[in-house]
Amino acid sequence: MTDKLIRTAAWLAAIAIVFVTVSPIGLRPHDVLPVNVDRALAFTAMAALFVLAYPRQWMWVAMAAIVGAGAIELLQELSPTRHARIDDAMVKIAGASIGVVIGWTINQTRARGAA
Repeated sequence: MTDKLIRTAAWLAAIAIVFVTVSPIGLRPHDVLPVNVDRALAFTAMAALFVLAYPRQWMWVAMAAIVGAGAIELLQELSPTRHARIDDAMVKIAGASIGVVIGWTINQTRARGAA
């Protein structure tokens, strides 16, 4: 049950990130955090969830999260109110990388506890 919940959360996070990134700028949620912190935290959470959901494929998840961060940024070129920027992509890639490390560390800790 927990594995299914984590997989669902990972995919919902990915869908939400794509929507927020590609939708018109007026639909982007706003909060008190700086936008780069939001970007990094979103990709950190998503990548960590995917690594937790697919622990045996963590390297594939890492590659997909990093390439996906750049690809999602490029998708903004399809929207007339958005623009792709390398510095935004780098923030997303950094967040995804941190998420992979967090997820991998949690998986390693869980595996040691089960042994």
